[in-house]
Amino acid sequence: MKGIKTEIVRERLRYYSSRWKVILFDAAMVIIAWFLAYWLRFNLGSIPAANLDFAFIMLPFVVLIHVAMSLGFGVPRGAWRFTSTHDVLPIVMSVCAGIAVSVFVIFLVNRLEFIPRTVFLLQGMLLVGLLSSSRLLYRIYHTPSVKGASGKRVLIMGAGVAGNMLVIDLKNSTSLLYEPVGFLDDDPNLNGNRIQGVRVLGECSALPQLAQGLQVEQVLIAMPSATTEEKNRIVDFCLDTQIPYLTLPKVQDILDGSASSRDLRPVALDDLLGRDPVSLDINLISSGMSGKNVLITGAGGSIGSELCRQVAQLNPASLILLEQNEYNLYRIAHEIKNKYPDVALHARLGDVCDEPGVRSVFNQYFPNVVFHAAAYKHVPSLEGQIRAAVRNNVVGTDVVARVSCETDCEKFVLISTDKAVNPTSIMGATKRMAEILVQARNARSEVAFITVRFGNVLGSAGSVVPLFERQIAEGGPVTVTHPDVTRFFMTISEACQLIMQACVQGKGSETFVLDMGEPIKISYLAKQLIRMAGLIPGQDIEIVYTGLREGEKLVEELFHNEEKLEKTLHDQISLAESRALNSDSVVNAVRLLTSNIQQSDTDGIEQIMKELVPEYMQRNLVEDTGSARVISFSR
Repeated sequence: MKGIKTEIVRERLRYYSSRWKVILFDAAMVIIAWFLAYWLRFNLGSIPAANLDFAFIMLPFVVLIHVAMSLGFGVPRGAWRFTSTHDVLPIVMSVCAGIAVSVFVIFLVNRLEFIPRTVFLLQGMLLVGLLSSSRLLYRIYHTPSVKGASGKRVLIMGAGVAGNMLVIDLKNSTSLLYEPVGFLDDDPNLNGNRIQGVRVLGECSALPQLAQGLQVEQVLIAMPSATTEEKNRIVDFCLDTQIPYLTLPKVQDILDGSASSRDLRPVALDDLLGRDPVSLDINLISSGMSGKNVLITGAGGSIGSELCRQVAQLNPASLILLEQNEYNLYRIAHEIKNKYPDVALHARLGDVCDEPGVRSVFNQYFPNVVFHAAAYKHVPSLEGQIRAAVRNNVVGTDVVARVSCETDCEKFVLISTDKAVNPTSIMGATKRMAEILVQARNARSEVAFITVRFGNVLGSAGSVVPLFERQIAEGGPVTVTHPDVTRFFMTISEACQLIMQACVQGKGSETFVLDMGEPIKISYLAKQLIRMAGLIPGQDIEIVYTGLREGEKLVEELFHNEEKLEKTLHDQISLAESRALNSDSVVNAVRLLTSNIQQSDTDGIEQIMKELVPEYMQRNLVEDTGSARVISFSR
């Protein structure tokens, strides 16, 4: 985050610096045009003293008026290297307006004495010529010739700023990997124009018609700020024509320095399934994390490791990593040390269920903020493993929560899941129990306990995307549990950003639900991955439906019917009003649960689970009835 803010400030300074240079240049052109007009009016001879003196007197007013009109019509905002015939019109309009105002002002001063009327006309023509020609010459000078280029013939989707920059980068490249043959853009005003010498050939939908005739070998998508819907449409055009395609990085990646405008890459699945870019209150997040001791449990997992990366950018007083997997802890600690050497990093190997070990970490580093991401999460694996699931997901949460209450901890953030809503799996039930537990702890302590709930995360360990990609690489088939199964998806980076946003705006007892967009059919996900690999679903790669797995739901939910959703300060975060509970009974139930775990009393564990989570429905029977599937539940 700090890197993003720094880059934005630098970009703004560069912008204003370049604009002032343009303003000063244009002011100089006004002066030159003013005196050239006098010289031409008097037939290239000497200018009478009275006229010349008054010309000098009125010069500051003329310059100020023309500069003001230029700013008003946006003339200095145009990048000279992108200058086209469209940029001449604002110049003409600003010059005409400047002359009109100048005539009016001078008329008020002395009724236009000592100024021949033709001076204004001559000045206008000269000024338009000077301002336009200087910009066009600059563009020509800074646009290298691509004659003799022998790279791949490419169509560029998007003729905006990103497309301009891409063509310049391609032309400046010594390797000549690509030869631009045209632009496609949905802006009708650009149709037929030439940008950097490359013609805009039509709208994006024209790709299938133009591709063969132009012998296009590759499509380059230069639309980093496009919406998900727009990206899907463009990719569908590319897939229909079976032409390989690459895209520019996202705007966020360019801003934070992780990519540049010339870094072409394959279109990722999250480009097509995500929502519009997450907007964050960077100042609020920075103030909530800067100077704090931040503890992240499960620091080596998918969510935990990304939280480590993002918190490290916010200038914490220290970053404490707690992880039970030795290799995962080493990997994330090594990464943070290399990327953020100034961060006070403490990596501790440990189990969240080990109370003495957890207490030792708290007493040594005194965390102010705790992100509790440690959890078992694989649904089928935890079915029949109720003792291990409850021990890690519930008792582990209780241990960290209790120790947090005994120290100077300010905030405790539980990372939950949509599977905690009306759970049908042991995993979902344990996460719901963890939500209930932190809510109860919030009522009994000064620590602000906050829950953040969201759906599936693309690319996380155990997710379907790596599985599908592996199956496609092996030639198929791709296995989907049910043709109608849907899931909510977001990227790991988005999830962690919104977790931190929820953390800093939470006051305690809240359950924040992250906006996951529209649910995606897993079958659609599989088909898109197959098509993105250049293959045809059902022809090159088969999709096989295997039936719902133990504990798996057909449709996931983000909130319970009894939870009233409210808006928050962030439009991508909602507040689910917590259901009423007796905190004393919850704490007592967890104590009994811990005792049952020590005694391996699975029946007792299950009984307490059903008492704490009455909406828990265990899927215990699946019957095949032809194409339909009947699923019965027991409470």
